[in-house]
Amino acid sequence: MKRVVLIFVGIALTAIVTMNARAQVTEVYAREHIANKSPIPYSYLREADVFWAKDIYRMIDLKQKQNHSLYYPTSPIGDRISLVDLILKGIDTEGIRAFSTDDRLNEFTIPLTREQIDGVFDAGVDTIKAIDVSTNQLVESVINKPRKTDEVKQILVKEKWFFDRNHSVMNVRIIGLCPIRVYNKLDDQGMPTDIVLRQQTFWVYFDEIRPLLSNHEIYNRNNDAQRISFDDFLMQRRFNSYIWAESNVYDNRWINSYTVGVDCLLEAERIKDWLFNIEHDLWEY
Repeated sequence: MKRVVLIFVGIALTAIVTMNARAQVTEVYAREHIANKSPIPYSYLREADVFWAKDIYRMIDLKQKQNHSLYYPTSPIGDRISLVDLILKGIDTEGIRAFSTDDRLNEFTIPLTREQIDGVFDAGVDTIKAIDVSTNQLVESVINKPRKTDEVKQILVKEKWFFDRNHSVMNVRIIGLCPIRVYNKLDDQGMPTDIVLRQQTFWVYFDEIRPLLSNHEIYNRNNDAQRISFDDFLMQRRFNSYIWAESNVYDNRWINSYTVGVDCLLEAERIKDWLFNIEHDLWEY
């Protein structure tokens, strides 16, 4: 009798080991580092130590090769997810707040509901008419339209540049992120035209979303074993971007509101050089 019991126990253990092996068939080791990672806290900063500060808005173009890891995959694949899908996941399930882009100061004061976010992405619900195969009659059914996150081709970043005289260093911190839809305008028949529209969707407070960004991996095109988190990618400034605006007296206007074409890039370079010179001029030799 004992021998029979031992045989059954052995079979059960074998089955459990086999099931675990099948569950881990795509990996040869457990990926635990990023999943359990927390964001690195900022160093303490006093108002009296901030000698100089400036708000800068920076545009991350997701079509640039260096930024492809933020855009792809356009829909989740296994443990891979795009930045915009991760932000929306945080809003839907993690309590991350989204704020309206109508606030000219972008101070994150006007919260948005999930229905308002769905409206920004042309999602929500839709009613269609179809024939019921059981009754052979035309009936109406409600379907959920997916969010068009693949149309988010740019990320607007609000950041604070400041000189910390306690540590004698020019520093920068990201304040917020705003995904931007880039899509073709539809005509009266619902067909896309050649007119390209850009729409700011919503703002998220960067410090609020950092814990979610820190425990999700970003794809490394050169080495699957050495991936970093979204938080590391943004904090280490591994992205390619250009300046879109600076805080100013003219209603916080964007660069493209007072210049066009190549002049926009030249103005962005002027602001970039000005930031460099500010830091350089703060030192005495």
